[in-house]
Amino acid sequence: MWRQPRPPLYRIAQAVKIGPAFVALLDFDMGKKGTRPRAFDVERFLHSVGRSRRVVTYQPSQVIFTQGDPCTSVLYVQSGAVKLSVVSSAGKEAVVAMFGRGDFLGEGCLTGQPQRIATATAVNKCEILVVQKRAMVRLLHSEHAFSDRFIAHMLARNIRIEDDLVDHLFNSSEKRLARTLLLLARYGKPDASARALPNLSQEVLAEMIGTTRSRVNFFMNKFRKMGFIEYNGGLKINSSLISVVLHE
Repeated sequence: MWRQPRPPLYRIAQAVKIGPAFVALLDFDMGKKGTRPRAFDVERFLHSVGRSRRVVTYQPSQVIFTQGDPCTSVLYVQSGAVKLSVVSSAGKEAVVAMFGRGDFLGEGCLTGQPQRIATATAVNKCEILVVQKRAMVRLLHSEHAFSDRFIAHMLARNIRIEDDLVDHLFNSSEKRLARTLLLLARYGKPDASARALPNLSQEVLAEMIGTTRSRVNFFMNKFRKMGFIEYNGGLKINSSLISVVLHE
């Protein structure tokens, strides 16, 4: 049976594994007869929750929640970038995830998690929509469009975690860095303007990919000379960096 080939963007997105629910929803977005269904507006919907939600603005480096805090709400990133880190009993800190516009975090409260298991910190100025656990559970049970979007997000997150593990086990540090930069720049997301990287130090990038700062510096200089990245008042990621990830 002949099937219409998937668009190139779909194949690239699968290779990089980016964006909550983006790959999962591409088939649905294509629709039949080339039509595109109207997207569910998560942000507008969450704003209708009422007193069970609030919007909080965080400044760069400000802590949103700390490892060990009570886990009582789900957070939705309206703007900015958030860094998630953990600290071991020996005091060693490691960055385990980055979140941007359209991402949920803190969803552990929905599974009965009593305390936050990591620390969330604003990388730049952020607007965070905070929805209390009880309201979030009620929305997931009563609003099917919202629960579908949230489940798609969590499935995409799970796939991302598995791919991160495979990346660390089998890929070179150069490829891991390229993939991380693309993920941080939210490559493949519908918002094409999100190619500028949050202000992260090379030390943080080294923690994220499991290598040294000197190796990160070496590859960043290499990427710049090859035209994959640019420094112009900030770090810009060019789409050509995908070739490093796809190269066998």
